[in-house]
Amino acid sequence: MRCQWTRPSKLALCAALVWGGASLSAETPLHGLGDPHLSVIPRSDDERARVADATVLPRDFATSEPYEALPAGAGTVPVRRDDRGFAQPATNLPEARLMEFTLGDALFQKLWTSSPSSTLASDGLGPLYNARSCEACHVRDGRGHAPEGPGDTAVSMFLRVSVPADPGDEMPAIADWIATAPDPVYGEQLQDIATVGHPAEYRLDVSYEEIEVPLAGGETASLRKPTYRAADLGYGPLGEGAMVSPRVAPQMIGLGLLEAIPVADILANADPEDADGDGISGRPAIVWSREHDRAMLGRFGWKGGEPTVREQSASAFAGDIGIATPLRPELWGDCTEAQRACRRAPHGGDMDGFEISAEAFDTVVYYTANLGVPARRDIDDPQVLRGKQVFHDSGCASCHRPKFVTARLEDRPEHSFQLIWPHTDLLLHDMGEGLADHRPEGRATGREWKTPPLWGIGLTERISGHTTFLHDGRARSLLEAILWHGGEAKAARDAVVSLAPAARADLIRYLESL
Repeated sequence: MRCQWTRPSKLALCAALVWGGASLSAETPLHGLGDPHLSVIPRSDDERARVADATVLPRDFATSEPYEALPAGAGTVPVRRDDRGFAQPATNLPEARLMEFTLGDALFQKLWTSSPSSTLASDGLGPLYNARSCEACHVRDGRGHAPEGPGDTAVSMFLRVSVPADPGDEMPAIADWIATAPDPVYGEQLQDIATVGHPAEYRLDVSYEEIEVPLAGGETASLRKPTYRAADLGYGPLGEGAMVSPRVAPQMIGLGLLEAIPVADILANADPEDADGDGISGRPAIVWSREHDRAMLGRFGWKGGEPTVREQSASAFAGDIGIATPLRPELWGDCTEAQRACRRAPHGGDMDGFEISAEAFDTVVYYTANLGVPARRDIDDPQVLRGKQVFHDSGCASCHRPKFVTARLEDRPEHSFQLIWPHTDLLLHDMGEGLADHRPEGRATGREWKTPPLWGIGLTERISGHTTFLHDGRARSLLEAILWHGGEAKAARDAVVSLAPAARADLIRYLESL
C-alpha cells in the first residue's frame, strides 16, 4: 500500500491509514476519518449495548421484528396511494422548520434559465447541462431511468467520463487511491443539452443485447446487456484512454439518516481482506471533502464519491445544471478550459457571487436531507416472512445490512438516535465483470460499486412509473437486478438461481415490501 503526498497536513492522515495497520480492515478502525459533519454526543456504555442488541441480525423468521414497520424510525411517513410517496417531509421534523422544507421543495422543482435574464434569482443555467431542475432527474424524488428507445430522452441519465492520470500528479493522500483526471475537453461528465449558441457535448446512445438465464424449476429470465456510446460529440473526440460510465439518478429518500450513521459503525462491517472467509470483502470509499478539507467516508453516489448531502448537492448543481454554489463556485459548471466559449459566456453570479445564494442552497440541502421514508407494508404476511428468511439465508444481508442506529446529535433531533432499516452497508464491493464499468473513481475500482439502500424499492413503480434498477437502469425487474450480481455477490446470486420458483417468488415479495 502506497500513499501520494500532496501537502504536509495530509501526512498524519496517511499515517493513520497505512502505518496503523497493513490493510484497511475491521481490525484497523481508521481513527483519522471521524464524523466532522456531525455534532455527536458520545454514546454511553448502556447505549452501545442497546445499539448492539437492536441491530443484531434475526434468527427467527416466524414473526416480524420490533419496529420493522418503521424503516426511518420516528421520521417514517405513511404510505400514500398516489405517486407522491417520496416527496413527504419526515414526520418528526420540528414544526418551525416545515416551511424551510417546503421552500426547499420549491427550489428543488425550480426551472433555471440561461443568462442574461430578468429573473436574476433564477439565471445561471449551463451553458452546458443535463437538466434545468433537480426534479427533472429525480422525478417525484424517485429514481431515473435509461432511455427506452430513440424517441425517449436521457434527462435522468448521463455518462461520467475520466482519463487515466499519472500517479505522481497531485492527488489525495488516501491509500489505494486510483489516479484519474477529468477529460481534458469534456470534464467530469457529459452534458447533452446546451444554452443557445453553444453545441451540446453529446447524445447518449444505448443499445441492448438480450441474454437468457436458466433458473431452477424450469423457469428462465432474460437480461438486457447494454452498450453505451457517446454519439454526436460536439467538441471533438474524447481524450486518450477516456473511460465513460452511465449513471441513473437515484431515489432521494432518507439521505440525512444515512449521513447520520456513525462512521465507526460502517467501518465495523468492512472486511477488505475477507478475514472471516465469507467471500464478502467490503471496503470503505474514502474521499477528500471540499468543505472540511480532510478525508471522509464516501456515502453518496453510486461509487461513494461524496461524503455529505451538502457536497453531493453541490456536485449535482455544478455538473447537472451548471449552477455555482458556495461549495462549487465555478460559474461555468463543468466547462473546461478547452471550452472557451462556454467559460466566457454570460453567467449568473448575482447571489453573493454564486448562482444560487448560500441561504437558498442550504434550504435545498435541508429538503433533500429530510425526505421521509415510507412505512413498510405487510411485514407479517407469511410470504413476506418466508422471503425475508430467503434474503438472509441466501447471503443478501451480508451487503444489504438491514439495520443501523444513527448517532445521537446535538443539533439534528430528526436524525438523532434513530433505529433505521436502509438495507445497505454503505461499502464498496466487487460486483463482477457483468456490472463492471471499467472506470475507477477514487478508491473504487472499475468493478466496485457502493451497496445502494433498498428502503422504498418496492414503491418504485408507483413513484417513478417503471421498474428499472441498478446504476444504469438495465434491470427491468428486481429479479433481473439480482441476476446481474457477480463478484462478491455471485454466491448469493447463484443461491437465488437455485431456489424453487415458490421461494424465489417469496424473496421478490419481501423486496417489494421494503
